[in-house]
Formats: sequence, structure tokens, C-alpha cells
Amino acid sequence: MSELSPEHTQIPLQSGRGRLNPAAVGWSRHPQHDCRLKGNWLRRKRWNYWAFTCDDLLFSVTVADLDYAGLAFVYLADTGSGRLVEKTVTTALGRGCSLSSAVSGNAAFHHRALNILMTSEPGEKGGKQVQFAIDIPDFGGQPLTGRLSVDYPPGHETLNVVVPWSERHYQFTAKHNTLPAEGNIRVGQTEYRFEGPESFACLDLGRGVWPYRSCWNWGAASGRQAGHIVGLNLGGQWTDGTGATENALCIDGRLSKIDDTLCWHYSPSDYHKPWRITGGGEQGTAGVDLVFTPCMERVASSNLLIVRSEVHQMLGHYSGEIRDDKGNYHPIDGLFGWAEDHSAAW
Repeated sequence: MSELSPEHTQIPLQSGRGRLNPAAVGWSRHPQHDCRLKGNWLRRKRWNYWAFTCDDLLFSVTVADLDYAGLAFVYLADTGSGRLVEKTVTTALGRGCSLSSAVSGNAAFHHRALNILMTSEPGEKGGKQVQFAIDIPDFGGQPLTGRLSVDYPPGHETLNVVVPWSERHYQFTAKHNTLPAEGNIRVGQTEYRFEGPESFACLDLGRGVWPYRSCWNWGAASGRQAGHIVGLNLGGQWTDGTGATENALCIDGRLSKIDDTLCWHYSPSDYHKPWRITGGGEQGTAGVDLVFTPCMERVASSNLLIVRSEVHQMLGHYSGEIRDDKGNYHPIDGLFGWAEDHSAAW
């Protein structure tokens, strides 16, 4: 799959009748797509998923509109103490959800049980900043209040790619990592702070028209390794046969795209066993040879007759070696992140 020319911006994801625009297929280092979705009612999926990490703590907030349902969920995973708390709210027909068609736009979810506001604005140094306000009256029996911000440094490169299953089914995905984050989450009397050089945010933004059944793997991490800021985005299953991948490395703000399909080795009968993810790295291309060692499991499942979903998200640490697209090898040792196995009929 080819890299899109940076001269082309606001490329419509759709052509007429809600079909995929062939000119939109490709990937870019900065968002270039207009992701307005028309037609295809009940098959459209839109979401903004953010994950914040600091040391061995993960805090995540999501707003999603699945056409037939609105969905918002927030979870806090403290691998040091083993604490895992999650709050999910669903609404009929996407009520309460507001999601921009642009990657740089705002997002919100309003409900008496959960309020989320994500606001994008210019940064102080010429980049972009996203502000977060999260308020939950009952989060595991205690109120949660979160105020966070994420900075996009000027020139920071990100992964933005269109996955074309067919002209009727397609997905734009934006995976942005190693973004400096700061702020705090207060749960009852306990405060969790995101600050300092090890605090990062990762965005998973999706806009597309999906088939009914789908499966995927996703692995991600951000952190400092051997004097570099390293981000991983590793995918599997869902892009097979499309000519596209969502695999990329971000090293010191520069993206190295991995065009190869990655091999995922793990045990669905015991997700706590080490995972191995390999691929690419030949003839000067970017690639990875990594072992992921889980330390905590988050399971989220739903079964609403025709709508079913199950995810096993493992938190843990990556070790091994990666290679950027300039042929430079980078050792990875204990990089905190996650890897997941997800299946859905939605």
C-alpha cells in the first residue's frame, strides 16, 4: 500500500452511494481524510479510544457510535496493585454521542451516569492539544473526576490508514502514540497523576463501514528505550488480504511504516503465557521481533443476541528488537503496553 501525497488533504473517504473512494486508499504521516459517513445505516462504526500510560498504570476513555447504539466506557488498570475498575454506558441509536468526522475534531458523550468531553485546540508551540474532562458519579462505588491534556508536538508523525475490504466495507484508522500527556484522575480520595517523561497517550480513532463479523489483534506501547522515545502499533487478522496493515513504529516522533503482515503467536487457552510478534525487517524494511509478557488481564464481553463482542486485553511488557525503515536496530526492554485478542459480531 502506497503513502499518500502530502499535497492532498481532506480526501473524502466515501464516493457516491456510500461506497469507498478509491483515491482514499493509502496511508499518511498526518491525517488527510474527510471521514464523513453517509448511507450504510447500522453498518457504520465510529469511535475515539484514548489510553494514557504512566509507569505501570493505564487509564482509558472511549466514545463510540455504532449507529444502533451509543457506547462510552472508562477503565483504570493499576498493575502494581492489581486494581481494575471499569464503567460502561450504552444508549439506543447513538444518543448522547457526538463524534467529529475529522481526526482533529471534538468528541463527547453525555449521560447522567457518565460524561466525557474531548476538546481539540491549538497548542502553545504550534502543535495541537486535546483536553479531556471525565466525570462519573459512580465508578466502582466512588466518584471519578478526570482532567487531562495531550500534546501533539509540531511535526510529530502518526499512522493514518484506510483498510479496504471491498468498496462496500472499509475502515479509516488513526493510531497516534508517544504523545506527551499530563493531568490527574481522582477516584474517591485516591489520586492518580500523569506527569513527567514517562507519561504518554495513545489514540485509536476509527471511522468506517464494517462487515457483520470481525476479529482482530492489537498491540501498542509508548515509552523511553535506550535514549529514544519509542511507540509500537501492531495489528493482526482484520487487515489480512486487503493489502493494508496498521503496523508501524514511531521513534522520536518519526514514523516507520511496516507493510508486512505480522505473525502473532499466543495461546487463546491461556492468554497469560508470553506472546511473540514478529515480521518485516528484511531488505532494509521496518520490522519487529518482540516477546510480550502479560501481567494483568482485562476481559470485556457482551451478548445481546445479534450483537456479541469479547475482548481479552492483556497488559504487560514488550522486550526484543525493532528495526526502523532506515535500517537502525533498537533494543526493547520492559516497554509497558498491551496486546489483545478481540472478536465481534456487530
